[in-house]
Amino acid sequence: MSKLPISVCIIAKDEEKHIENCLKRLLPYGFEVIVTDTGSTDATKEIAMKYADKVLEFTWIDNFSAARNYCAQHTSNDWILALDCDEYIENIDVSELLQLIKVYPALTGALPLKHVLIRPDGSKGLGKDMVPRFYHKKYYIFDKPIHEQLVPINANIQQENKSFLLPMEVTHYGYALADYEMRHKQERNLKLLYQQLETDGESAYICFQIGQSELILEHCDKAITFFEKGLTYQESPSLLYIQHMIQSLAKAYIMAGRNQDALTLMEQYQTQCDSARYVFYHGNVLLDNGEKLKALSKYVKATLMHDTYMLEDELMYCYRHIIDIYHDFGEDSLASFFQNKYEELIKEKRESG
Repeated sequence: MSKLPISVCIIAKDEEKHIENCLKRLLPYGFEVIVTDTGSTDATKEIAMKYADKVLEFTWIDNFSAARNYCAQHTSNDWILALDCDEYIENIDVSELLQLIKVYPALTGALPLKHVLIRPDGSKGLGKDMVPRFYHKKYYIFDKPIHEQLVPINANIQQENKSFLLPMEVTHYGYALADYEMRHKQERNLKLLYQQLETDGESAYICFQIGQSELILEHCDKAITFFEKGLTYQESPSLLYIQHMIQSLAKAYIMAGRNQDALTLMEQYQTQCDSARYVFYHGNVLLDNGEKLKALSKYVKATLMHDTYMLEDELMYCYRHIIDIYHDFGEDSLASFFQNKYEELIKEKRESG
């Protein structure tokens, strides 16, 4: 297959567990593939050499953006798809992708990432996110040492928060970790995030990321402090990370026994955050406050929204809450209706693997 005008850039360190599967999934599409190794001591480089067009070395400087940008500098093409080794391509509509880069030459592309998660009971679950990872390297670079973001080289290139959806499916295995592995990862992240805070100063985004890691480590008071600071910057709730910050702060309030504060927060932003995930979390907070009827209306609404597909496992929990609440209200026929929908969803997930 002839090469396409797109290069895939992957940074790697000690990724022998994932990198072969990652690279094999790319073979059918004809992309140029560049792997930049940041100091592996396992077989990562040797495996990469079997599949990639180039394997580069980059001395690690505690900066993911620097490594990604170095990788992009060595591509033959201007259009870049940035992947991690633990992200596996499931399918790509190449013809549609080529059309999109003609229609949106100066926008970024949002990668739909399906996250494999470990549930509290040890079983595997799924989450979903949209992450800008596709870009024209003359217009964009990565910024920030960790939780890197694509930013315009020229501030006038693109209106804020504009991306097109990439016609591909990608599964991410980076969150499918045992508890001790996740804690180690978050402790590493926090080290870099606190360094960034000291170097660059405080911002809504750095407060959000520190709060997320502290919350995963169950440091509720620290998480609340950073989330509250982040929201004082009054960034637009249309930004997905701001919506995530509001939801995470509500979760931290609940964990700290501050249920009413969580409800006040969610209601404060409800008219500005019209996403299925926000509505679902609002329902959870209402339920935690004993307001079952209001929670029910939120859960039902979440199942009918334009972006309900973004809920993944949360849609199953949504149906379970609806079923339980209808049973509590003695509405068994309505509970049965949603029970059927729940069972159809379970069957669909089993068939899709």
